[in-house]
Amino acid sequence: MTKIAVVPGSFDPVTLGHLDVIARAAELFDEVHVLVVHNPDKKAALFDAGDRVRLIEESLTEVGVPGTVVVGEWTAGLLVDYCRQVGSKILVKGVRSGEDVAYETPMAIMNRHLAGVETVFLLPDAARAHVSSSLIRQVSGLGGDVTPYVPQVVARALAARH
Repeated sequence: MTKIAVVPGSFDPVTLGHLDVIARAAELFDEVHVLVVHNPDKKAALFDAGDRVRLIEESLTEVGVPGTVVVGEWTAGLLVDYCRQVGSKILVKGVRSGEDVAYETPMAIMNRHLAGVETVFLLPDAARAHVSSSLIRQVSGLGGDVTPYVPQVVARALAARH
């Protein structure tokens, strides 16, 4: 039986921390679906969903993430609906801090209750534990160097936006 994991996120933009979580998920599961989802708690996106999907795909190639990784977007309902559609019982979430765990835990419990979908939390590489997409957008927007934290394709896309 193929073990399929879904790694959801806004990925606005994708960072090397995200790619680390995706790569480790790809080592643990037979197939990984990286899913760009809309987060209603976040402000307007810098990149539209199509651009984020493209940047993720190009970033996966750039850093050489192994395994079967499918990239897409989901806006049509609950995340567990997508999981059902692709036959996944596993969500993978990267958590950087206790604050992330506190935010993600109620959703993980609800997803288990709604559809029997379990959530696996992966901790970040210590060198990237402080990096978030929001921080990358802010630093880049103010002219700072984000190249240590994002793939080159993302750094170029950010530079073109600012």
